[in-house]
Amino acid sequence: MSRIYEALQRAGLERKIAPDSEAVEIGTPVAVAGVEESALAKADVTLESIVQHPWSPSMPSFPTLADRGAGVEQFRRLRSRIYQLRYEAPLKTILVSSGTPGEGKSFVAANLAMSLARNSINNILLIDGDLRRPTIHNLLGAPSSPGLSEYLAGTAAVGDIMQRDRGSHNGQANSERATSNLTLIPAGRCGDNSSELAANHRFEELIATLSPHFDWILIDSPPVLAVTDAVDLARAADGVMLVVREARTPFDVAQRASAAFSNSRVLGFVLNAAKDAPRSGSYYYYYHYYGGQEPSDGAKGRKDKQGQG
Repeated sequence: MSRIYEALQRAGLERKIAPDSEAVEIGTPVAVAGVEESALAKADVTLESIVQHPWSPSMPSFPTLADRGAGVEQFRRLRSRIYQLRYEAPLKTILVSSGTPGEGKSFVAANLAMSLARNSINNILLIDGDLRRPTIHNLLGAPSSPGLSEYLAGTAAVGDIMQRDRGSHNGQANSERATSNLTLIPAGRCGDNSSELAANHRFEELIATLSPHFDWILIDSPPVLAVTDAVDLARAADGVMLVVREARTPFDVAQRASAAFSNSRVLGFVLNAAKDAPRSGSYYYYYHYYGGQEPSDGAKGRKDKQGQG
């Protein structure tokens, strides 16, 4: 791994294990007016009772559903890498973010969720935490509400906001197999109070409630340098994965994005929209140089025009 990344990771791990008295507060949770205390009680969750909708995934946006190819292989390598990271420290809930819009965080989050769900018995939860510009429901062809915003505002219960695919994708067996283990919480109806909702302690409660029922939880968040929502949501995650885009993300933006999550465990960077797939068979992230500098380790992954977000 690069020296910069190793230094950031060491600093993040030291903060992670520091005593509570030395921890730095990111922000104070903001209560949303009108949320009754009784509504905050943890609800029983039964996966079999989750409502089903006929999803229609955008196939060009999901290289992970292909039988073979550079795209599916790169996400398999990324999947293998996060399994390796799980051996180093507890890891289940991963927040996926980027420094600025358009670097492909939603594309990476959705495809990693598909890769984790495909050909496995694991239950995967994908949460669209981008309450300003939600994208995940469009990629999956799923209803956009009710969702996370309704839960955080106290107008919907846990069981109301989860959904699964009903299947029948016109003979697309790979798609049906992958989505059968995938549960989605869409962003819901978003308003002008996204920052207050993201800072609400109910998100941490939601993750604590659902964590025992899923093997992996992936959260798509807003760009961290654009708004504060991602840092607030990261409090409930075990680690943060940052997405950068080849020939677009400046080195200083990658540095600032990583520094913004100084109180979180930064897992590394995913290099998105790489023109050439790496030839090495290594499961570790691939070094990539741009601007004459080496920002960090990056897993090269293909992405088409619809992969922005």
